[in-house]
Amino acid sequence: MLHYAIITTAADGTETYGTPKALKDVRTATVSPETNTESLYADDRLVEVATSLGGIELELEVRDIPTEDYAALTGATIDANGVVVDKSTDNAPFVAVGWRSRKTNGAYRHYWLYKGKFGLPEDEFATKEDSASFQTPKITGTFMPREDGQWRAKVDSDGTDVPVGIISSWFTKVYDGTPVV
Repeated sequence: MLHYAIITTAADGTETYGTPKALKDVRTATVSPETNTESLYADDRLVEVATSLGGIELELEVRDIPTEDYAALTGATIDANGVVVDKSTDNAPFVAVGWRSRKTNGAYRHYWLYKGKFGLPEDEFATKEDSASFQTPKITGTFMPREDGQWRAKVDSDGTDVPVGIISSWFTKVYDGTPVV
C-alpha cells in the first residue's frame, strides 16, 4: 500500500503536507539514492574521502494510474468532460510518498520519502498475441532532502522502542517526528 501527500508552499516558504491519499495496486517501488564520493590523495596515498547525497530516484510500477492520481502527480488537468489534458506547461507538485513493505518475519517496514516530483509515466503498448500479456505503467520521481536535510523516515512495525501510535498513524499524515501520545 502506497500513499502520497501533496506539498503546498506558503508565501513565506513554509512547506505543508496535505492529507495522504492511497495509490492502489502498486506492483513495485524501487528507491535509488545517488551518492557522490570524492577521494583526496596526498603523499601517494588516500587521505580523505567525502560523500554527499545527490538525487533519490523512485520508480513505481503500478497496475494502473487512476485519472485523479495521474493529474495530481503530474500537474495535468482534467477537463469538464473528465478527459486528462497534458500540456507542455504542466508543473508537477512536490509530494511526499509513503509505503510499507513486508519483512521476512511478517512485520512491516514503513517509509516516507519527504520531497520529490514525478515525471510523466512510461507506457508500453503491445498487440494482442496468443496469450494474455499485461502492460503496466511505470512512473518515476526524483526526490531530494528537505531544507532541514531530512529526506526519508523509516521504521519497523516490530521495533521494540516504537510507540504503537507511530505505526497506526503512519498513513494518516506524513511522519514529522511529533511524539505520539
